[in-house]
Amino acid sequence: MSVDEEREEKIVDLIKIADEKLKYAYARYSNIRVVSILISRDGTIYYGVNIENASYGLTICAERVAIFKAVSEGKTNFSKILIYSPDTIPWPCGACRQVMSEFFSSDVEVIIAYKEENKIKYVKTTFEELFPGKYRFKIA
Repeated sequence: MSVDEEREEKIVDLIKIADEKLKYAYARYSNIRVVSILISRDGTIYYGVNIENASYGLTICAERVAIFKAVSEGKTNFSKILIYSPDTIPWPCGACRQVMSEFFSSDVEVIIAYKEENKIKYVKTTFEELFPGKYRFKIA
C-alpha cells in the first residue's frame, strides 16, 4: 500500500468514527449535525459534537467541544482535525477558527468531510490556509 493510499484509508477510518458519533449531536433547531475528530500529536483522539440551544448564541460547535475536551485533559499540541457532517459542508465558523488559532500551529491538517449525493467527499487543507489572518495576542 502506498503512503497516499494509507493516508486515504486513515481518513476513511476517521469518517467512520465521526459517522458513529453523529447520534450524540444535539441539533434540534437546525437539524445540521456536525462531529469533529481531533488528534493530538501523541495520537490521542478526542471527539466533539455540536450542541444547540434555543438561544442560538449559547450553541457550541463540534470543533470547540473537541478542543475544549482535549485542553481540559492537558492536551494542547494537535496534528489533525476532521470536521464531518452528512447535512452540509461543515466549514468552521469564525469563533471556531479563533479558538483553533489559540491551540493550532499553522501545519495542523484540517479535513472537511461531508456527504453529497450519498457519497462521502472531503477537502484537505492546513490551518494556515483555512485562517491566514488570525488574531494573536503578543505577550512581551
